[in-house]
Formats: sequence, structure tokens, C-alpha cells
Amino acid sequence: MSGPAVVLVGPMGVGKTTVGRLLAERLGTTFRDTDADIVAATGKEISEIFIEDGEPHFRELERQAVREAVADHPGVLALGGGAVLDEGTRALLAGLPVVFLEMGVAEAVRRTGLDTPRPLLMINPRQRWRELMEQRRPYYTEVARAQVSAEGRTPDEVAEAVLDALELRKA
Repeated sequence: MSGPAVVLVGPMGVGKTTVGRLLAERLGTTFRDTDADIVAATGKEISEIFIEDGEPHFRELERQAVREAVADHPGVLALGGGAVLDEGTRALLAGLPVVFLEMGVAEAVRRTGLDTPRPLLMINPRQRWRELMEQRRPYYTEVARAQVSAEGRTPDEVAEAVLDALELRKA
């Protein structure tokens, strides 16, 4: 099979990067994060891109980053929280081993914090996070082969649950 071994999607703060690194280690492969690709390519933090260039520009960079990563990366791939908003990206993910990592709003706000540079959570983080989840949940579930809750679990426990959900345990 071509493409990534695992693709992680879900809201900001759910632990896609942390869990992705653990999964890559367990599977003996590499990890890639499309948000990190964008930062490396532009030399700007995601929050700076949002503020200086606007969300539409960021979303175009995100589409390109996802397209390249899906084509080039055989390991574990984490996508930014809003990557699934793009119809082309959702089509690209069809048939891939995508896992939707989910959690509730209280846990999300605790993890992301109220003072971190999350451009979409700058005003009323709890309400904004709920709104984003209502908008994005159908897309996360559309692309996902499996859903794994990160609620009340350590990253190690989430990684183990992902391996179980995708039946990727090594004998």
C-alpha cells in the first residue's frame, strides 16, 4: 500500500503530534506533521501566517503540505486540525488508515491553554472550540477509518488504542 502508515486527524490540542511520534516509534517508522512542514517552508509560525497573511492563505499552504506529505511520507502523518475542511484533502484521505482522535471541550481547553498562540481560539476559547468541533466533526468522521478517544488517557494509552483500532500490532 502506498501512502502513510497512519494519518491522525482531530482538533487542536488532542495530541496528534505527541501520539504520532509514539506511534512512529512503535511501528519503526518516521513521523511527519503538516503544520511543522508549513512552519519550515515559510519560516513563520502558524499564528503569524494567520495574522499576517490570513486564513485563506494558510489553508492553501495546508492543502499543498497535505498533498505532498500523503504522496511522499510512508510513516505516521499528523494533519492540522482544519485540514479536513478542504474537499480535495478529504478525497485524498479516502482509503487511507485515518484515525480521528477526539476529546471533550473541557479537556481541549485544559490542553491547549487559554494563552497559547492558537489563532482560532483567541476570543472565547471554549465557545470557539465547540463551534469548530461542530463544524469539523462530520469531516473527521467522514475521513476516519477509526475513532479513538484521547479523553483522560495518556499519550501512550492513546497510541496503544490507535494500534488496536487499526490492527497494527506487531506479532
